[in-house]
Amino acid sequence: MGGESGDQKQKSRSSNTTSSSSSSSSCFPHFWSSALRAKPLSSSSEVSVRTNSGDGLIRRLGIFDLVLLGVGASIGAGIFVVTGTVARDAGPGVTISFVLAGISCVLNALCYAELASRFPAVVGGAYLYTYSAFNELTAFLVFAQLMLDYHIGAASIARSLASYVVSILELFPIFKDNIPDWIGHGGEEFFGVLSINILAPILLVLLTLILCWGVGESSAVNSFMTSLKIVIVLIVIVVGSFEVDTSNWHPFAPNGVKEILTGATVVFFAYVGFDAVANSAEESKRPQRDLPIGIMGSLLICIALYIAVCLVITGMVPYKLLGEDAPLADAFTSKGLKYVSILISVGAVAGLTTTLLVGLYVQSRLYLGLGRDGLLPSIFARVNPKRHTPVHSQVWVGVVAGVLAGLFNVHVLSHILSVGSLTGYSVVAACVLSLRWKDKTASQVSSATWREGVICIFMVALGGFGAGLSYRISASFISLLVALVVAVLALIALLFRQVYADTPGFSCPGVPVVPAVCIFFNMFLFAQLHYEAWIRFVVLSIITMGVYAFYGQYHANPSSEETVVYYRAPEEEAR
Repeated sequence: MGGESGDQKQKSRSSNTTSSSSSSSSCFPHFWSSALRAKPLSSSSEVSVRTNSGDGLIRRLGIFDLVLLGVGASIGAGIFVVTGTVARDAGPGVTISFVLAGISCVLNALCYAELASRFPAVVGGAYLYTYSAFNELTAFLVFAQLMLDYHIGAASIARSLASYVVSILELFPIFKDNIPDWIGHGGEEFFGVLSINILAPILLVLLTLILCWGVGESSAVNSFMTSLKIVIVLIVIVVGSFEVDTSNWHPFAPNGVKEILTGATVVFFAYVGFDAVANSAEESKRPQRDLPIGIMGSLLICIALYIAVCLVITGMVPYKLLGEDAPLADAFTSKGLKYVSILISVGAVAGLTTTLLVGLYVQSRLYLGLGRDGLLPSIFARVNPKRHTPVHSQVWVGVVAGVLAGLFNVHVLSHILSVGSLTGYSVVAACVLSLRWKDKTASQVSSATWREGVICIFMVALGGFGAGLSYRISASFISLLVALVVAVLALIALLFRQVYADTPGFSCPGVPVVPAVCIFFNMFLFAQLHYEAWIRFVVLSIITMGVYAFYGQYHANPSSEETVVYYRAPEEEAR
């Protein structure tokens, strides 16, 4: 998939960085030689997939399954809550907020789509791309940042799902006021963090069992719940459209353009989840063709649904009167449409279920990839020969989420989330650039050219973070201008000092501009996160480097030729 030039490039860069690091760091020669090695891309149409048993994951997911997988991951209860809460600040202009955030996510999705079609059809996603485009340590750091997001996010979603389930049960007289808070809503807090919840771990156990049973069964559950969710959202849009009063759309931006831009940075995270499709590569029937369609298709569906809901909710009720906790449900209740409010609760349950199901699925596949490469113990690399699922990884993911959801009020940790997603998206965009570079007179890129490109990428990221920080603290226009100039100059260097090769399969358009814009905006958003999220990024990075230093560097083997199961190119499958 990467061609011989890509393989030679990786080997050349790995050898150059290894030799230079060995001479300059005599104290840690093995650490640096391991940390800076890259995972070579195979040029064969038959890409070997390393497993311990010789039984790999089974290919059962078609285009429809992949699209629903992406929609299931992206649209949760947020469509019934986030749209209204942001509208309270941005007014009807929240629609523009979702459009801007959607455009940014489309650009990120284009980067994911190129790599998904270019890389071997194996698990790994952003981790795998980083391993091949940059180095082992960076890939391990990306994995750690993503995984903490996934673990805390899964526990938080499980708690929300438990609360919604209890709320629906309390609609029946037999259960009303008879279900203790510690069952589903979360019991009394201790020490500000501990809070017992019994139902959340039970729900996680059920979903984990479904995922362990098989990808076909879990895909069927996801398809049903996602379809139900989409139908309910469409009903909400259609019914609500008859209650729209266009006078509520005036003024369109009551608090100015800045609130719309701020809203865009908030609702950006409502789209996060389309990257789950990239992690299903090894279970896709025709990955090189279907993955880009699944990524882009699911995202476009989400954008359309979000925009329609925004127009309906801001047209039904004046934005100042929207509720805080359940704005969409409150809007329909105020119009005497209580049955729609009940549908919204059912839709929220379906949305949270699919989001949680896909989140658990993605986590297990990432652990599987790390286990295969030796960065984690080999138990994570085992695939059940009968079910063709990574049972050990899946159970581990379920246990971690269950403990967090059952014992801790993980909602207090929500402000340190999204670091992993923004990090992963930025690195994926950088991978597109790195893997496209070549010298003007040769197919492989020299170490000097590669280093210059990496410096330019870093400057674009720094410019984005600086611009975001200036915007956040309302600094002078000069500081914002300086950050923009730094990013633009780095982009110009990427545009005119680097040569970009053509890629097989789907190609991200506008390289290097589109990936650079992705990096800039992602870092802009990174600067908007709570300062504790920055601390979490630094602390987790240090811990991850420690784990790598004591375990990963001695066990990782990116090019090991163990027992293999082969993936054949689509044209060979057709025969």
